[in-house]
Amino acid sequence: MALKQKSVWFCTSCGNESLKWMGRCPACGEWNTMVEEKVVTGRKGGPARAGMDVPGRGHKPMPLSDIDTSQESRISLSNAEMDRILGGGLVEGSLVLIGGEPGIGKSTLSLQIPLHCRSLKTLYVTGEESVRQVKLRAVRLGGDESDCLIYSETLIENVLDEARKIMPDLMIVDSVQTVYTETIESSPGSVSQIRECAAMLLRFAKETDIPVILIGHITKEGSIAGPKILEHIVDVVLQFEGDSRGTYRLLRSIKNRFGSTSELAVFEMTGKGLREVSNPSEMLIPMHEEGLSGVAVGAMLDGTRPFLIEVQSLVSTAAYGTPQRSATGFDVRRLNMLLAVLEKRAGFRLGVKDVFLNMAGGLRVTDPACDLAVVCAVLSSNFDFAIPSDTCFAGEVGLSGEIRPVAQTERRIMEAHRLGFRRIYISSFASPDNVPEGISVVKVGDVPALCRSLFAKQ
Repeated sequence: MALKQKSVWFCTSCGNESLKWMGRCPACGEWNTMVEEKVVTGRKGGPARAGMDVPGRGHKPMPLSDIDTSQESRISLSNAEMDRILGGGLVEGSLVLIGGEPGIGKSTLSLQIPLHCRSLKTLYVTGEESVRQVKLRAVRLGGDESDCLIYSETLIENVLDEARKIMPDLMIVDSVQTVYTETIESSPGSVSQIRECAAMLLRFAKETDIPVILIGHITKEGSIAGPKILEHIVDVVLQFEGDSRGTYRLLRSIKNRFGSTSELAVFEMTGKGLREVSNPSEMLIPMHEEGLSGVAVGAMLDGTRPFLIEVQSLVSTAAYGTPQRSATGFDVRRLNMLLAVLEKRAGFRLGVKDVFLNMAGGLRVTDPACDLAVVCAVLSSNFDFAIPSDTCFAGEVGLSGEIRPVAQTERRIMEAHRLGFRRIYISSFASPDNVPEGISVVKVGDVPALCRSLFAKQ
């Protein structure tokens, strides 16, 4: 059959294919996401379908009860945080995608894995750097370089040929947006190239049982660049978060076919690479002298891991007539809602004052349990009254001023007790079990009751 070239429009959000441009994608409903690409038709097993079906190795249909999974093994990466977020290690034949902003530490983490995991033969495919640049970074990170093979290549066919010759224990591709295949006449990083290369790598991983780690770029909106089908193809999606100018990084599990998606790994960026932070609460609790106003400690929960984080607030008189509302690491719209609740339900005149809020450690907090700590930090700064350093808070604030219970209150109390806190404020509607000795649980029903209990001595 003769080969023909035609123009096809792909949606960068979901990968939907259309023969003409449309302002709105008919599949996902996103606007202005259609991009034009040249594709070749007439080839058997064309680019739109090649490699999309994972080979079944000739197996016939069999009962689910007859399938043996006792020999399913995992590969330890000699990194406790990575092993935990992957569900106990890297599964053989799995495809893992790690995404994040530029400079967040994706390449550093991917290179640290083979350098610090002895006896793990790794093929590191770099499409963004030369081998000399990778060598310089490896020297800075330290570790054993004998089992790490560096291959600078962007053509996916050459990459897979070398991988089949070497048969490594692990293959890392940095990044999936730089590799391309000759079967598609479009530039690397396009929707069709990313989709096809990911499908070929998936087929390779399932056929050889060699796990593959892909490094992915993200768009300005924060999503992984390329079609959405990329995240559907891979087995695990990990997202790097944090301020690239700060020191702490969060590795969050977005998708995991072999473990829980409620796990979170914390790293600290140092001169020698990323260091595991086994106890994140110690880096987020107050690191200053007692007696400072505008500071409160919240007991948050990210996934299944409890944190104690310091909430800092500054309330001052509006200098230019229009009050400012600024929040770092917290949703400013939720801050405005909490300030409205304080003014309407508790009678505090905060509408004529500037309010600034900051979450210590450069973390982004979405847990509603931090509402109580935010309210207390704002009131502490407004009254210029210091909250005792052995007190923390865990509760959600509703629009009527009530304090609502939050999930897994017992775990938050246990974490506060372990770090030496003697008092924790929670909702009066919560009924925690097995409260340890040495910590007092104070139950409050609404914001006025909280103020009477906490600021009665001012």
